[in-house]
Amino acid sequence: MARHIGVVAPPFPSHFRALQALAEALVARGHRVTFLQQQEAARWLDSGQVSFHPVGHTSHPPGSLARTLRLAAQPGGPLGLRRLIADMSRTTDMLCRELPRALDELGIDALICDQMEAAGGLVAEASGRAFVSVACALPVNREPGLPLPVMPFAYGESERRGRVYAGSERTYDMLMGEHRRTVAYHAAAFGLSRREGLHECLSPRAQISQTVAGLELPRRHLPPHFHHVGPLRPAAPAAWTSEPKLAPDKPVVFASLGTLQGHRLTLFRRIARACRPFGAQLLVAHCGGLDQRQEEALWREGATRVTSFFPQRAVLSRADAVITHGGLNTVMDALVARTPMLVLPLAFDQPGVATRVQHAGVGLRASPRFEGHRALSVKLEKLLAGTGFAAALARLGEEVEAAGGTPRATAIVEEAFLT
Repeated sequence: MARHIGVVAPPFPSHFRALQALAEALVARGHRVTFLQQQEAARWLDSGQVSFHPVGHTSHPPGSLARTLRLAAQPGGPLGLRRLIADMSRTTDMLCRELPRALDELGIDALICDQMEAAGGLVAEASGRAFVSVACALPVNREPGLPLPVMPFAYGESERRGRVYAGSERTYDMLMGEHRRTVAYHAAAFGLSRREGLHECLSPRAQISQTVAGLELPRRHLPPHFHHVGPLRPAAPAAWTSEPKLAPDKPVVFASLGTLQGHRLTLFRRIARACRPFGAQLLVAHCGGLDQRQEEALWREGATRVTSFFPQRAVLSRADAVITHGGLNTVMDALVARTPMLVLPLAFDQPGVATRVQHAGVGLRASPRFEGHRALSVKLEKLLAGTGFAAALARLGEEVEAAGGTPRATAIVEEAFLT
Protein backbone atom coordinates (compact mmCIF):
# COMPACT_ATOMS: atom_id res chain seq x y z
CA MET A 1 0.00 0.00 0.00
CA ALA A 2 1.38 3.40 -1.01
CA ARG A 3 2.04 5.88 1.78
CA HIS A 4 2.48 9.64 2.00
CA ILE A 5 5.73 9.91 3.97
CA GLY A 6 7.03 13.06 5.62
CA VAL A 7 10.73 13.77 6.19
CA VAL A 8 11.91 15.85 9.16
CA ALA A 9 15.61 16.76 9.24
CA PRO A 10 17.85 19.67 10.29
CA PRO A 11 18.27 22.19 7.44
CA PHE A 12 21.79 21.10 6.48
CA PRO A 13 22.73 20.10 2.91
CA SER A 14 24.50 16.82 3.75
CA HIS A 15 21.46 15.57 5.70
CA PHE A 16 19.04 16.57 2.95
CA ARG A 17 21.20 14.90 0.26
CA ALA A 18 21.26 11.55 2.06
CA LEU A 19 17.55 11.61 2.84
CA GLN A 20 16.70 12.75 -0.69
CA ALA A 21 18.34 9.59 -2.05
CA LEU A 22 16.12 7.51 0.25
CA ALA A 23 13.06 9.61 -0.66
CA GLU A 24 13.61 9.13 -4.40
CA ALA A 25 13.88 5.38 -3.94
CA LEU A 26 10.58 5.39 -2.03
CA VAL A 27 8.92 7.47 -4.75
CA ALA A 28 10.09 4.89 -7.30
CA ARG A 29 8.25 2.30 -5.17
CA GLY A 30 5.01 4.26 -5.51
CA HIS A 31 5.03 6.39 -2.34
CA ARG A 32 4.72 10.17 -1.98
CA VAL A 33 7.45 11.93 0.01
CA THR A 34 7.37 15.47 1.41
CA PHE A 35 10.15 17.26 3.32
CA LEU A 36 8.97 19.70 6.01
CA GLN A 37 11.25 22.51 7.20
CA GLN A 38 11.65 26.28 7.06
CA GLN A 39 11.19 27.71 3.57
CA GLU A 40 14.86 28.38 2.81
CA ALA A 41 15.80 24.73 3.33
CA ALA A 42 14.02 23.90 0.05
CA ARG A 43 17.24 24.94 -1.71
CA TRP A 44 18.88 21.68 -0.59
CA LEU A 45 16.41 19.58 -2.62
CA ASP A 46 17.16 19.24 -6.33
CA SER A 47 14.64 16.53 -7.16
CA GLY A 48 11.42 16.98 -9.08
CA GLN A 49 10.16 13.73 -7.56
CA VAL A 50 10.14 14.90 -3.94
CA SER A 51 7.86 17.58 -2.48
CA PHE A 52 8.63 20.30 0.05
CA HIS A 53 6.24 21.93 2.51
CA PRO A 54 7.42 25.08 4.34
CA VAL A 55 6.69 25.68 8.02
CA GLY A 56 7.82 28.33 10.48
CA HIS A 57 7.00 31.39 8.35
CA THR A 58 6.80 33.66 11.41
CA SER A 59 9.60 32.28 13.58
CA HIS A 60 12.01 31.46 10.73
CA PRO A 61 11.65 34.24 8.10
CA PRO A 62 14.02 34.72 5.13
CA GLY A 63 17.59 35.09 6.38
CA SER A 64 17.15 32.66 9.27
CA LEU A 65 18.88 29.77 7.53
CA ALA A 66 21.90 31.89 6.60
CA ARG A 67 22.30 32.73 10.27
CA THR A 68 22.03 29.06 11.22
CA LEU A 69 24.66 28.08 8.67
CA ARG A 70 27.05 30.80 9.86
CA LEU A 71 26.72 29.57 13.43
CA ALA A 72 27.19 25.95 12.36
CA ALA A 73 30.25 26.77 10.26
CA GLN A 74 32.01 28.85 12.93
CA PRO A 75 30.40 28.58 16.35
CA GLY A 76 33.58 30.01 17.90
CA GLY A 77 33.92 29.95 21.68
CA PRO A 78 31.39 29.26 24.42
CA LEU A 79 29.17 32.20 23.46
CA GLY A 80 28.95 31.11 19.83
CA LEU A 81 28.24 27.54 20.89
CA ARG A 82 25.46 28.76 23.15
CA ARG A 83 23.95 30.69 20.22
CA LEU A 84 24.08 27.58 18.02
CA ILE A 85 22.33 25.48 20.68
CA ALA A 86 19.72 28.22 21.12
CA ASP A 87 19.18 28.17 17.35
CA MET A 88 18.70 24.40 17.41
CA SER A 89 16.22 24.82 20.25
CA ARG A 90 14.18 27.39 18.32
CA THR A 91 13.96 25.07 15.32
CA THR A 92 12.87 22.10 17.43
CA ASP A 93 10.31 24.29 19.20
CA MET A 94 8.94 25.58 15.87
CA LEU A 95 8.63 22.09 14.40
CA CYS A 96 6.91 20.70 17.50
CA ARG A 97 4.36 23.52 17.30
CA GLU A 98 3.74 23.50 13.55
CA LEU A 99 4.22 19.92 12.36
CA PRO A 100 1.03 18.43 13.88
CA ARG A 101 -1.27 20.67 11.84
CA ALA A 102 0.88 20.41 8.69
CA LEU A 103 0.93 16.60 8.83
CA ASP A 104 -2.86 16.48 9.17
CA GLU A 105 -3.41 18.99 6.33
CA LEU A 106 -1.06 17.12 3.98
CA GLY A 107 -2.47 13.71 4.88
CA ILE A 108 0.95 12.35 5.85
CA ASP A 109 0.77 8.77 7.12
CA ALA A 110 4.29 8.19 8.50
CA LEU A 111 7.58 9.98 9.10
CA ILE A 112 11.26 9.53 8.38
CA CYS A 113 13.05 11.44 11.15
CA ASP A 114 16.70 12.45 11.17
CA GLN A 115 18.22 11.54 14.54
CA MET A 116 19.55 15.08 14.89
CA GLU A 117 16.07 16.66 15.00
CA ALA A 118 14.10 15.54 18.04
CA ALA A 119 10.84 17.14 16.87
CA GLY A 120 10.19 14.43 14.28
CA GLY A 121 10.10 11.59 16.78
CA LEU A 122 8.14 13.58 19.37
CA VAL A 123 5.42 14.64 16.92
CA ALA A 124 5.19 11.20 15.30
CA GLU A 125 4.79 9.45 18.63
CA ALA A 126 2.29 12.00 19.91
CA SER A 127 0.15 11.71 16.76
CA GLY A 128 0.29 7.92 16.64
CA ARG A 129 2.16 7.85 13.33
CA ALA A 130 4.77 5.21 12.56
CA PHE A 131 8.25 6.64 12.17
CA VAL A 132 11.76 5.53 11.28
CA SER A 133 14.88 7.21 12.66
CA VAL A 134 17.83 7.78 10.31
CA ALA A 135 21.36 8.63 11.45
CA CYS A 136 22.82 10.73 8.64
CA ALA A 137 25.71 11.58 10.99
CA LEU A 138 27.15 9.23 13.60
CA PRO A 139 24.36 7.55 15.59
CA VAL A 140 23.34 9.36 18.77
CA ASN A 141 22.47 6.04 20.49
CA ARG A 142 24.31 6.05 23.82
CA GLU A 143 26.14 3.20 25.50
CA PRO A 144 28.14 3.05 28.73
CA GLY A 145 31.87 2.91 28.02
CA LEU A 146 31.68 4.76 24.69
CA PRO A 147 32.48 8.45 24.14
CA LEU A 148 29.80 10.62 22.58
CA PRO A 149 30.42 11.28 18.85
CA VAL A 150 31.10 14.98 19.50
CA MET A 151 33.97 14.17 21.86
CA PRO A 152 37.58 13.89 20.61
CA PHE A 153 38.65 10.97 22.81
CA ALA A 154 40.42 7.87 21.56
CA TYR A 155 38.73 4.58 22.42
CA GLY A 156 39.81 2.53 25.39
CA GLU A 157 38.25 0.12 27.90
CA SER A 158 40.04 1.13 31.09
CA GLU A 159 38.16 2.38 34.15
CA ARG A 160 39.83 5.75 33.80
CA ARG A 161 38.62 6.17 30.24
CA GLY A 162 35.14 5.15 31.32
CA ARG A 163 35.15 7.93 33.92
CA VAL A 164 36.36 10.44 31.32
CA TYR A 165 33.59 9.42 28.91
CA ALA A 166 30.93 9.67 31.63
CA GLY A 167 32.20 13.08 32.75
CA SER A 168 32.24 14.42 29.21
CA GLU A 169 28.67 13.17 28.73
CA ARG A 170 27.55 15.17 31.76
CA THR A 171 29.34 18.23 30.40
CA TYR A 172 27.65 17.82 27.02
CA ASP A 173 24.22 17.49 28.62
CA MET A 174 24.86 20.65 30.62
CA LEU A 175 25.87 22.59 27.50
CA MET A 176 22.76 21.32 25.70
CA GLY A 177 20.56 22.49 28.59
CA GLU A 178 18.35 24.84 26.56
CA HIS A 179 17.70 22.24 23.89
CA ARG A 180 17.02 19.53 26.48
CA ARG A 181 14.48 21.80 28.19
CA THR A 182 12.75 22.37 24.85
CA VAL A 183 12.49 18.62 24.23
CA ALA A 184 11.25 18.00 27.78
CA TYR A 185 8.62 20.75 27.49
CA HIS A 186 7.11 19.37 24.28
CA ALA A 187 7.27 15.76 25.45
CA ALA A 188 5.21 16.77 28.48
CA ALA A 189 2.85 18.91 26.37
CA PHE A 190 2.23 15.95 24.05
CA GLY A 191 1.55 13.69 27.03
CA LEU A 192 4.61 11.53 26.37
CA SER A 193 6.94 9.95 28.91
CA ARG A 194 9.74 12.14 30.25
CA ARG A 195 12.65 12.68 27.85
CA GLU A 196 15.24 15.34 27.09
CA GLY A 197 18.02 14.10 24.82
CA LEU A 198 18.11 13.29 21.12
CA HIS A 199 18.85 9.67 22.00
CA GLU A 200 15.49 9.46 23.78
CA CYS A 201 13.47 10.41 20.69
CA LEU A 202 14.31 7.46 18.43
CA SER A 203 11.99 5.05 16.68
CA PRO A 204 10.91 1.81 18.39
CA ARG A 205 10.26 0.31 14.92
CA ALA A 206 13.40 0.88 12.88
CA GLN A 207 16.62 2.87 13.15
CA ILE A 208 18.86 3.21 10.11
CA SER A 209 22.50 4.34 10.07
CA GLN A 210 24.80 5.37 7.21
CA THR A 211 27.67 3.68 9.04
CA VAL A 212 28.72 0.03 9.09
CA ALA A 213 29.56 -1.96 12.21
CA GLY A 214 33.23 -2.23 11.21
CA LEU A 215 33.67 1.54 11.36
CA GLU A 216 31.93 1.89 14.72
CA LEU A 217 33.55 1.60 18.11
CA PRO A 218 32.64 -1.71 19.80
CA ARG A 219 28.89 -1.54 20.49
CA ARG A 220 27.10 -4.08 22.64
CA HIS A 221 23.67 -2.61 23.30
CA LEU A 222 22.14 -1.47 20.02
CA PRO A 223 18.44 -2.32 19.76
CA PRO A 224 17.47 -5.26 17.52
CA HIS A 225 15.71 -2.87 15.11
CA PHE A 226 18.96 -0.91 14.47
CA HIS A 227 20.34 -1.38 10.94
CA HIS A 228 23.76 -0.41 9.54
CA VAL A 229 23.06 0.08 5.82
CA GLY A 230 26.04 2.16 4.70
CA PRO A 231 25.80 5.39 2.69
CA LEU A 232 22.48 6.60 1.29
CA ARG A 233 23.26 7.62 -2.27
CA PRO A 234 21.46 7.95 -5.62
CA ALA A 235 21.62 4.89 -7.86
CA ALA A 236 23.68 6.68 -10.52
CA PRO A 237 26.79 8.51 -9.20
CA ALA A 238 27.79 11.84 -10.71
CA ALA A 239 30.32 11.51 -13.52
CA TRP A 240 33.24 13.70 -14.56
CA THR A 241 32.27 16.58 -16.82
CA SER A 242 35.88 17.60 -17.41
CA GLU A 243 38.30 15.18 -15.80
CA PRO A 244 41.59 16.90 -14.91
CA LYS A 245 44.70 15.74 -16.71
CA LEU A 246 46.85 14.06 -14.08
CA ALA A 247 50.37 12.69 -14.33
CA PRO A 248 50.36 8.90 -13.79
CA ASP A 249 53.65 8.92 -11.91
CA LYS A 250 52.67 11.40 -9.17
CA PRO A 251 50.31 10.80 -6.25
CA VAL A 252 46.83 12.38 -6.29
CA VAL A 253 45.43 13.92 -3.09
CA PHE A 254 41.81 15.05 -2.81
CA ALA A 255 40.98 17.68 -0.17
CA SER A 256 37.48 18.65 0.91
CA LEU A 257 36.23 20.29 4.10
CA GLY A 258 32.54 19.91 3.32
CA THR A 259 29.78 22.36 2.52
CA LEU A 260 29.85 24.30 5.78
CA GLN A 261 33.64 24.46 6.22
CA GLY A 262 34.81 25.09 2.66
CA HIS A 263 35.65 28.73 3.40
CA ARG A 264 38.76 27.87 5.44
CA LEU A 265 41.45 29.22 3.13
CA THR A 266 44.19 29.12 5.77
CA LEU A 267 43.67 25.42 6.35
CA PHE A 268 43.57 24.68 2.62
CA ARG A 269 46.87 26.53 2.21
CA ARG A 270 48.41 24.43 4.95
CA ILE A 271 47.17 21.31 3.15
CA ALA A 272 48.67 22.51 -0.14
CA ARG A 273 52.06 23.07 1.53
CA ALA A 274 51.89 19.61 3.09
CA CYS A 275 51.56 18.09 -0.39
CA ARG A 276 54.64 19.79 -1.83
CA PRO A 277 57.35 17.38 -0.60
CA PHE A 278 55.79 14.53 -2.62
CA GLY A 279 54.94 16.57 -5.71
CA ALA A 280 51.38 15.46 -5.04
CA GLN A 281 48.66 16.57 -7.43
CA LEU A 282 46.18 18.28 -5.11
CA LEU A 283 42.51 18.50 -6.09
CA VAL A 284 40.58 20.90 -3.83
CA ALA A 285 36.78 21.05 -3.55
CA HIS A 286 35.71 24.06 -1.49
CA CYS A 287 31.93 23.67 -2.01
CA GLY A 288 31.50 27.33 -2.93
CA GLY A 289 33.31 28.59 0.17
CA LEU A 290 36.13 30.41 -1.69
CA ASP A 291 36.09 33.16 -4.28
CA GLN A 292 38.24 33.36 -7.41
CA ARG A 293 40.99 35.32 -5.70
CA GLN A 294 41.26 32.68 -2.97
CA GLU A 295 41.25 29.89 -5.56
CA GLU A 296 44.19 31.58 -7.27
CA ALA A 297 46.01 31.78 -3.93
CA LEU A 298 45.76 27.98 -3.65
CA TRP A 299 47.02 27.52 -7.20
CA ARG A 300 50.07 29.61 -6.28
CA GLU A 301 50.58 27.26 -3.30
CA GLY A 302 50.78 24.36 -5.76
CA ALA A 303 47.22 22.98 -5.97
CA THR A 304 46.52 21.27 -9.30
CA ARG A 305 42.79 22.03 -9.53
CA VAL A 306 40.61 24.15 -7.25
CA THR A 307 36.86 24.20 -7.78
CA SER A 308 33.56 24.30 -5.93
CA PHE A 309 32.67 20.65 -6.48
CA PHE A 310 34.10 17.45 -7.89
CA PRO A 311 32.01 14.33 -8.48
CA GLN A 312 33.12 12.95 -5.13
CA ARG A 313 32.94 9.22 -5.74
CA ALA A 314 34.72 9.62 -9.08
CA VAL A 315 37.57 11.71 -7.68
CA LEU A 316 38.00 9.41 -4.65
CA SER A 317 38.41 6.42 -6.95
CA ARG A 318 41.29 8.29 -8.61
CA ALA A 319 42.90 9.66 -5.42
CA ASP A 320 45.75 8.02 -3.50
CA ALA A 321 44.69 9.81 -0.29
CA VAL A 322 41.95 12.14 0.88
CA ILE A 323 42.23 14.97 3.40
CA THR A 324 38.83 15.59 4.94
CA HIS A 325 37.09 17.33 7.83
CA GLY A 326 35.56 13.99 8.78
CA GLY A 327 32.09 14.43 7.31
CA LEU A 328 30.45 11.01 7.31
CA ASN A 329 29.47 11.23 3.64
CA THR A 330 33.08 11.73 2.53
CA VAL A 331 34.39 9.03 4.86
CA MET A 332 31.91 6.40 3.65
CA ASP A 333 32.65 7.23 0.01
CA ALA A 334 36.38 6.95 0.74
CA LEU A 335 35.84 3.46 2.19
CA VAL A 336 34.08 2.34 -0.98
CA ALA A 337 37.01 3.71 -3.02
CA ARG A 338 39.58 2.13 -0.61
CA THR A 339 41.20 5.55 -0.23
CA PRO A 340 43.12 6.20 3.04
CA MET A 341 42.10 9.33 4.97
CA LEU A 342 43.74 12.11 6.92
CA VAL A 343 40.93 13.53 9.07
CA LEU A 344 41.03 17.11 10.38
CA PRO A 345 37.87 17.30 12.53
CA LEU A 346 36.33 20.75 12.83
CA ALA A 347 32.86 20.47 14.43
CA PHE A 348 29.78 18.36 15.26
CA ASP A 349 30.44 14.60 15.15
CA GLN A 350 33.68 14.98 13.18
CA PRO A 351 35.92 14.30 16.23
CA GLY A 352 34.04 11.02 16.69
CA VAL A 353 34.42 10.17 13.01
CA ALA A 354 38.17 10.84 13.24
CA THR A 355 38.41 8.53 16.26
CA ARG A 356 36.64 5.77 14.35
CA VAL A 357 38.76 6.18 11.21
CA GLN A 358 41.95 5.81 13.22
CA HIS A 359 40.54 3.00 15.41
CA ALA A 360 39.51 1.04 12.29
CA GLY A 361 42.97 1.45 10.73
CA VAL A 362 41.74 3.20 7.57
CA GLY A 363 43.44 6.53 8.16
CA LEU A 364 44.97 9.03 10.57
CA ARG A 365 43.73 12.09 12.42
CA ALA A 366 45.38 15.47 12.87
CA SER A 367 44.53 18.71 14.60
CA PRO A 368 43.27 21.41 12.20
CA ARG A 369 44.39 24.07 14.69
CA PHE A 370 47.68 22.93 16.15
CA GLU A 371 49.47 20.85 13.48
CA GLY A 372 51.40 22.77 10.85
CA HIS A 373 52.07 21.76 7.26
CA ARG A 374 55.19 19.77 8.19
CA ALA A 375 53.28 17.61 10.69
CA LEU A 376 50.51 17.09 8.13
CA SER A 377 53.12 16.17 5.55
CA VAL A 378 54.55 13.43 7.80
CA LYS A 379 51.12 11.87 8.23
CA LEU A 380 50.30 12.23 4.56
CA GLU A 381 53.51 10.40 3.70
CA LYS A 382 52.34 7.45 5.82
CA LEU A 383 49.03 7.36 3.94
CA LEU A 384 50.66 7.51 0.54
CA ALA A 385 52.99 4.65 1.45
CA GLY A 386 49.78 2.64 1.58
CA THR A 387 50.98 -0.57 3.15
CA GLY A 388 49.60 0.06 6.64
CA PHE A 389 46.03 0.76 5.58
CA ALA A 390 45.28 -1.44 2.56
CA ALA A 391 44.00 -4.50 4.44
CA ALA A 392 41.63 -2.54 6.67
CA LEU A 393 40.39 -0.49 3.72
CA ALA A 394 39.70 -3.64 1.71
CA ARG A 395 37.80 -5.22 4.61
CA LEU A 396 35.70 -2.16 5.39
CA GLY A 397 35.14 -1.36 1.72
CA GLU A 398 33.67 -4.81 1.22
CA GLU A 399 31.49 -4.37 4.32
CA VAL A 400 30.10 -1.08 3.00
CA GLU A 401 29.39 -2.59 -0.41
CA ALA A 402 27.54 -5.48 1.23
CA ALA A 403 25.56 -3.30 3.65
CA GLY A 404 22.78 -2.61 1.19
CA GLY A 405 22.73 1.20 1.06
CA THR A 406 19.63 2.95 -0.25
CA PRO A 407 17.83 -0.20 -1.52
CA ARG A 408 18.09 -1.89 1.87
CA ALA A 409 17.06 1.27 3.71
CA THR A 410 14.02 1.51 1.42
CA ALA A 411 12.99 -2.04 2.26
CA ILE A 412 13.40 -1.37 5.99
CA VAL A 413 11.24 1.75 5.78
CA GLU A 414 8.52 -0.05 3.86
CA GLU A 415 8.48 -2.95 6.29
CA ALA A 416 8.27 -0.56 9.26
CA PHE A 417 5.39 1.37 7.73
CA LEU A 418 3.40 -1.46 6.17
CA THR A 419 3.42 -3.99 8.98
